[in-house]
This record gives sequence, C-alpha cells and structure tokens, in this order.
Amino acid sequence: MFPRYLVDFDVQKLPRVRTDVIVIGAGIAGLFTAIKASETKSVVMITKKSLLDSNTRYSQGGIAAVISDEDSPEFHRQDTLVAGAGLCDEAAVSVLVHEGPDGVRDLIRMGTVFDEENGELALTKEGAHSHRRILHAHGDATGAEIVRSLSERTKQDPNIELWDDHYVIDLLTENGECRGALVQKPDGTRVVVEADATILCSGGAGQLFRYTTNPDIATGDGIAIALRAGAEIRDVEFVQFHPTALCYPGAPRFLISEAVRGEGAILRNTKGERFMARYHEQLELAPRDVVARAILDEMEATKSTFVHIDITYESEEFVKRRFPTIYDFCLKYGLDLSTDWIPVAPAAHYMMGGVKTDLHGETAVKRLFACGEVSSTGVHGGNRLGSNSLSEAIVFGRRIIGQIAALPLLGHGVQQLCAATHRQEPPRQSIVEKRLKLQKIMLREAGIRRDAKGLRRGLDELKRQVAFFDGVLTKQEEYEFANLLTCALLTTKAALRREESRGGHYRIDYPKRDDDRWIRHIVFRLTHEGQLEESIQAAGAEPRTDTPQV
Repeated sequence: MFPRYLVDFDVQKLPRVRTDVIVIGAGIAGLFTAIKASETKSVVMITKKSLLDSNTRYSQGGIAAVISDEDSPEFHRQDTLVAGAGLCDEAAVSVLVHEGPDGVRDLIRMGTVFDEENGELALTKEGAHSHRRILHAHGDATGAEIVRSLSERTKQDPNIELWDDHYVIDLLTENGECRGALVQKPDGTRVVVEADATILCSGGAGQLFRYTTNPDIATGDGIAIALRAGAEIRDVEFVQFHPTALCYPGAPRFLISEAVRGEGAILRNTKGERFMARYHEQLELAPRDVVARAILDEMEATKSTFVHIDITYESEEFVKRRFPTIYDFCLKYGLDLSTDWIPVAPAAHYMMGGVKTDLHGETAVKRLFACGEVSSTGVHGGNRLGSNSLSEAIVFGRRIIGQIAALPLLGHGVQQLCAATHRQEPPRQSIVEKRLKLQKIMLREAGIRRDAKGLRRGLDELKRQVAFFDGVLTKQEEYEFANLLTCALLTTKAALRREESRGGHYRIDYPKRDDDRWIRHIVFRLTHEGQLEESIQAAGAEPRTDTPQV
C-alpha cells in the first residue's frame, strides 16, 4: 500500500507562504512557464538544486519546429504519429506541430540565440524526421543556451521568487483540489506553500536505471508525488533508451547526440562493420528503439560492451564547429571525434509516459498542472520523436498559463490538513546501496528487452522494498528513493501487463505489435485506501479497472 504523504505533518504548526502560482522544477518547462505566469501572477519557483540543474541543460540535438517553407505541420504531424507507434493523441500532436513555431519565437524573444546560416535559422535533421526542422544552438549545446537565456530572464523577474535547494515532499490537496505543496528547506525545516495553481515541471526518471544520460536529480519525483496526490499516471512502460551514449572507462554515459547521425555519422561494430542495413531501411536514422536494439544485438554478437559511431569522414573544422560540446568532452578522455571511432552503448534517456494531462496541461487533480517530461500529454505515444520534447514543453507551457488565467481565486488556504501515522524507524541501510540495487534490477529486468519471467522477478524484488514507505523519512535522499521505488513499481507493472512490443517497450516473449489488443493505454491511480488501481483505456471505450495489491 502506498502512503498518501511521505511524512507526518500538521499545517497548523508550520509556517506558510502564499503565492499565485507554484512552479516545481527548472528546465525549459519550469523556466518558460514561470516567466509566462509572472506576466500577470506572483510565482514561487522551487528547485531541488539550482536553475542550471535539469535535463534540458544537457539537451544537445535541438528543438523541433516547422520553420522551413519546404516543411509543413502535416509532415511534422505524420512523423510524430509514426514514431509514436499508434499511441499518440492526435489532437495533442496537432497542437504541438501547429503551435510549436510560435513557441520557438517566444524563446527567441526571451533571449535564446539559435544558430544561423546565411542569415537564416540553421536547421538539421534527426532520426525519423522527414525534413530538416531541428533548430540548434552553439552547434550541440541547445539545451544549455535555452537554460542560459531563460534563467537570466527568470533571475531578473520581480514577480518570480526563486527557491534553490528546496525539496517538494508532497502536494497538499483538499476536496480534490491541489492547494499547494509541503516543502523542505535546506536546513531541514518545513514550510507550507499555498497557491491558486501548481505546475509540475520536475523532469523525468532516468535514475531508475544503472546507465542513463540523465543527471542525478532525475528521480521521478513529480510522477510519484502526483500519484500520491490523486493524479493519473499513464504509459510509463515506454522508456526511451538513447542508442548512443559514450561508453568508455572512467567516463559518464555522456550523450552523443542523434544529430551526429543526422549529419551522416555511421555505426560500426567492433569488427568495423557497418550494421544498420541489417535492421532498418532508414539505417542510422531509424527510430531510436530500433537503433538501440540493433546495437544490443551487435554487442552480443561480437561479445563487446559497445559499438562505434564514426564521423571521421568529415573535416576536423566541421566536427569542431558543429559539435563543439561533444568534441571537447570526448577529448577530455583522449578521444578525438574527428579522427577516432567513438565507443557508444544505449542508456536510459527519456520517459514517454508520466502524469496524464488534458490539452491544457491540467491533471485529474484540479489546479494541478504538469509540463515537460513529467507529463503525459499524448504527444509522444509509445516512442518520442527526437527533439519534440523541448517543443512540447513550450507549447503546453503556454497553454497551461492560459488555463491558469481563467481559474477563480481560492478564497482561503489549507485548513486542517495533517498526516499522522505510526511510522517506524526504518533499517538504516545505505540509501546509496538501495538505490544502486534498484537501478540494477531495472536495468536487468525492465531494460531495453523484457520478458514476463524477468519482469515478475524484478517486481518481486521491488515489492520487498515497499516497507520503506512506512519508515520515518527525513532526508532528501530518502524521499528520492521512495519516489524512485514508486516509479520502478509502476514501470515494471505496466511493462508486465503490456503483452506485445511497441515503440520503446520490447518484449522478447511478445515480439510483435498487437493492434487488436493494445492500441490502448495503461493508467494508474491510487484509491483513497492507498491501493494501486490499474485501468486499460482506449479511445471510445470505458476503462476496465483492476485493483491489485502492491
């Protein structure tokens, strides 16, 4: 059974802060929505580290939007639907492709500087895109440029109050509405923040897996706290593993952007053979799930832990100009992108599912919104089209702010809310050890290739950790582990239930896509008793509900 709140508290005994809007998380979603909200509202922006710590900062490839006259929203729509493997919400995709260009123009007005060629915005192509529509900055530092420009704007905004190094433990709800958040300050004390609207922009859950391109902060906090608050969680079995992360002794799993393949780089196994022709007609620009599984096959066939990405046919000048960030990072480990084949392997990168929202970013909990990777808007379906995520954040961020503007003001704050249980002091096994064990379970049993036997074994191992929820939790690392455990259970259960292969979800024991049974979504919510309720939802059908014990 899941707890409603991770800690005991009484709002009457805690200090309170009042604001119009709470934004939880930095990244492009948090920064953009905070700036837009501050035009008419007061905003408290809460980050568990700083404005510079987010997945967005590490985004290399770029942001997808129809800019060229040779492209069209319909082309972008079709590419997105094909990549999404039958599970995209077509209305959400239409919103994305038609409103994305205006969102990009908003970013430019806010100070983001994208690369240009001959006085025009430079566009590149990535896997599964039919046209060049990816805007980038400083070659391969698009996310860093967006974070730079938006964070500078945020710091100067008098209507935005920044709370760095603060941790949102849980959302506070009354009568089915989100009224704010319970926040832990850097000194360990707690405060209640009340607001008319709360926007989750807390990013993904890459730290579920042993190898990931995500920073340490990507612990699935938003998904877990939204579940506890009463929101619905959808499509979390669909985890995207980026095919090409640096795999070299002593180096982190640094992303080697898909844009490198977009510029013509080829993949070679350790025998030097180019192999993608054996797997897909689009070769290196096939959908990411296809490329990731192909790389795994080649690694196993050659008994290696990596393959190579090769762009050595390009000039040194081109490589340094187009991919300066990747070039400099590899060089620190003695690898020259312009002359060396770079060793790479797949790593967890992006969660396609998350907190279910409508077309205006609102969740099943009134006054609670979700934006960015934490959300499930329906844009990505079973497999995200590269560079759509940054577009999604600004498009739905704009829509969220429009929806908030129409909300009636709350007449009062949180009244008598409290949580009091008989929590026991948990065994003080190292959280580092527990987290590493969870990551290894997920990598081994719920990674790129799955089957029922492994998923059941993984689920059994994870269930042995559920007693952790009943302990007295006081530290951020403990809250993060509780949230990772929640996400791990959801992902594993959904992967076990989906008996087919589709998009980022691949079952060895069900290798075929099954459109007759599985053009539908797996959705989780908690009952009032804390039981996990699972529903299978398809368009035009009433959801079927099961309430298994967890």
